[in-house]
Amino acid sequence: RSSYSCCYFVLPCCFFDFHGKYSRRQSKKTQYREYLDFVAQVGFVCGFHVEEDCLRIPSTKRVSFVGKSRTYGAAEGAVIDQQITQFINSRRTCAAATCDSRVGLNHKHHCGGLCKEAGSEPPEDETETAGTVWMPGFQPREKVEQIRNCASLPRDFVDEVVLNVANLLLNAAPQKSCSDKQGGNTNTWNQGESLSLREVAEHLNKETLKKLKSEYGGLQTLLKNNHQVFEVLNGRVHIRDWRKEKPPSKAKPEVKRRLSAEAFKTRLCWFFIHHPDGCSLPSEACPYAHGTEELR
Repeated sequence: RSSYSCCYFVLPCCFFDFHGKYSRRQSKKTQYREYLDFVAQVGFVCGFHVEEDCLRIPSTKRVSFVGKSRTYGAAEGAVIDQQITQFINSRRTCAAATCDSRVGLNHKHHCGGLCKEAGSEPPEDETETAGTVWMPGFQPREKVEQIRNCASLPRDFVDEVVLNVANLLLNAAPQKSCSDKQGGNTNTWNQGESLSLREVAEHLNKETLKKLKSEYGGLQTLLKNNHQVFEVLNGRVHIRDWRKEKPPSKAKPEVKRRLSAEAFKTRLCWFFIHHPDGCSLPSEACPYAHGTEELR
């Protein structure tokens, strides 16, 4: 609708109409096929020769539509724009009153039949603004989408929260420790206590919580992002014990295993640097570097 020279490509996925979720009207078709027909219908009403294609992608939703040419001349633009406005109004009515199945038309009658069926003229205010305001109240999203999954938080801030939460878990139950009896040696390693996300949040200052609440998932997302240190299960936070992690599959050829191990240590081991008992694993078994000399 933006200009006569506009072309479009669309890959329909989620079932949405102009004003909310798409309501099914034909039980003889699958929900996906019915929705595809509706999206194609939009293209026909907007005056396009709509072509359907199936993409070679690993997805169950891979039917696409392309509009490269128009069914009308450039001089007829104002008339078609009025038809589009009527179509949008008819969809709004259907959304509010669950319109009957007559709206589902065959591809051959997509444009003409539907515009007649829309029936009444659009409201006066929308007729006047058909060429300027397409849908009153519509709010497009920003051109640049904000990343709010804690990934863009300052590194110093993340490191400080991680250290505070880890110390909180380690000091919560200092008497609890985990014994490593490999090779007959009993080395105690403080695994700390598990606390609920609420209990952890109560120990963080207001400024930190305010910063985390502006992110999607907040504290839980930040802790899950730092999976080297933490394990979050059923709303409770644990210190991760790498001795309990499953070893890499032995099905890999020896050469591949050796190469992946050599290229694996790209980050420093948090436990080697910060944990009072050091890392629970020896250097050769830890997937993280015990010192900068091991970084690759």
